[in-house]
Amino acid sequence: MTSMLQSFWTGALRPLISRPPALQVAALCHRDGPDGPEVLLVTSSSGRWILPKGWPIDGLTAAEAAKQEAWEEAGAKSNTVGDAAFANYLTEKRFDNGAVVPCEIRVYPMCVTSMADTYPEDDRRDRAWVSIADALNMVDEDGLKQLLSQFAADHSE
Repeated sequence: MTSMLQSFWTGALRPLISRPPALQVAALCHRDGPDGPEVLLVTSSSGRWILPKGWPIDGLTAAEAAKQEAWEEAGAKSNTVGDAAFANYLTEKRFDNGAVVPCEIRVYPMCVTSMADTYPEDDRRDRAWVSIADALNMVDEDGLKQLLSQFAADHSE
């Protein structure tokens, strides 16, 4: 009976009550550096290096919201941001109260045209333009590492 109940739980009941991952949008800010492509990383509230990212914003497309997050968190500006996501990856969002939520990060490419000296979160975040090789050593999330590796492969000459 126990295996029958377990089978019912995993096969029928769990999918009905499981929530899909929460969605966040991120900007993969990039530019041409002297030695090849560079990407912009910012520190999270816990000090980890990440892409500028946040929750979707009412009235904006996902790409526009990613561009807004790049401005707020890093002072990055661009005339355009890609309408199509470059990639997605799964991670966990950790809240200050200890809650952990599965999260899908949808990443939009953004070629940065200028950087502001002051921006909304400049007192809360560090930012750094780094080579992709350096970025791979700085970030912790496996999905973000894979995304950066794919970006490097797509932009190698």
